[in-house]
Amino acid sequence: MNSQTLRNRVLCLVVCAIVAGQCGFCLAADWPNYRGPNYNGFTSETDWSTNWGPDGPKQLWKKSVGIGFSSIVVSNGRAYTMGNKGRREATDVVFCLDAGTGAEVWTHEYDCPLEPKWYEGGTLATPTVDGDVVYTISKKGHLFCFDAATGTVKWQKNMNKDYGFKLPTWHFSSSGLVVGDMLIFNIGTAGVALDKKNGNIIWENGKDVCGYATPVSYTMAGQKCLAIFGADALKAVNLADGKLLWQYPFVNQHKVNAADPIISGDSIFMSSGYNRGCAKIRIVDNQPEVLWDNEVMRNHMNCTMLWKGYLYGFDESQLRCLDFKDCSIKWKQDGLGKGSLMMSTDGRMIIMTDKGELVIAEASPEGFKQIARAQILPKSKSWTTPTLSGGKIYARNAKGDMVCVDVGG
Repeated sequence: MNSQTLRNRVLCLVVCAIVAGQCGFCLAADWPNYRGPNYNGFTSETDWSTNWGPDGPKQLWKKSVGIGFSSIVVSNGRAYTMGNKGRREATDVVFCLDAGTGAEVWTHEYDCPLEPKWYEGGTLATPTVDGDVVYTISKKGHLFCFDAATGTVKWQKNMNKDYGFKLPTWHFSSSGLVVGDMLIFNIGTAGVALDKKNGNIIWENGKDVCGYATPVSYTMAGQKCLAIFGADALKAVNLADGKLLWQYPFVNQHKVNAADPIISGDSIFMSSGYNRGCAKIRIVDNQPEVLWDNEVMRNHMNCTMLWKGYLYGFDESQLRCLDFKDCSIKWKQDGLGKGSLMMSTDGRMIIMTDKGELVIAEASPEGFKQIARAQILPKSKSWTTPTLSGGKIYARNAKGDMVCVDVGG
């Protein structure tokens, strides 16, 4: 090998390493599904800033995306969300936007009622991006598989009309969970798994009314499982065939179990509102053993986070920190309303108040430690969890005001 050839090969390897590093950063910045790449509300992205100044973070763009509560996912430079045009038009819209500018890449519309039952109504579930496709589901069960880049419909089903799954009071709200070749929803008695290539059912557990949380996958004692927060119980099923393994009764007056459970080792935390509260159970030989069950954390719809042995979540309209071991309350914080939160793995909480304020706080059992706060949305109902991706925070409210703000380091 001559010296010029050697230099060329070395240069090629260097370029490949740089490109791979850049791609790795891009992939790491993606937030392709509800609650992020690990379905747990955490981002590994930590190189972002809270030095906003008195005017808050710079708004990069804003967009009206219709009525609803779907959160925003980001993948391959595109941002996806959903909204409804309103009572008169009765139309859902799936949006694919340029993540940097907010420009429309494509949209898809279909008939779907607003259904404002004691709230604004509109879309509930969040899109799920899986490689070159994106899955969406409406509150009435319209399930689509789109080409993520073009919006071409690859296949579609209706989980209510085609398959006969019953609608709960506030309709389907589970986002799609992709595990291998399966697309899984909290629909039916204890979940349903579809072939993600065509929407055909792989397994189901009955057509009864479902809960509102998204399924959580986990492995315990070498067994791959799913935690399905149903209408009246937390249920565990075998991933491969959907066989029911165990269940823990968990009921409130409206049968609304909406916050995803947290699995840590052999322990599972669950919480719901309407004065039901929370519980921690341990799974021993595929049977639940109660460690505690009380009312110190009542998640109405948004999920609690577990960080370094402590739980951070909204007890209805009050942010609380609990010790995961014994559920003792470490602190309480008012003034955030019925908010939502996610976290970065450096221990910073990214909180949206229910009036459109973005709040950054340190996750610490020693007390609520606010780092920054700014109004980034109009002062109206904001229940949707924010998204951090690529140094940008995306947020929306129920009316459909969506913003992208710059928090790049």
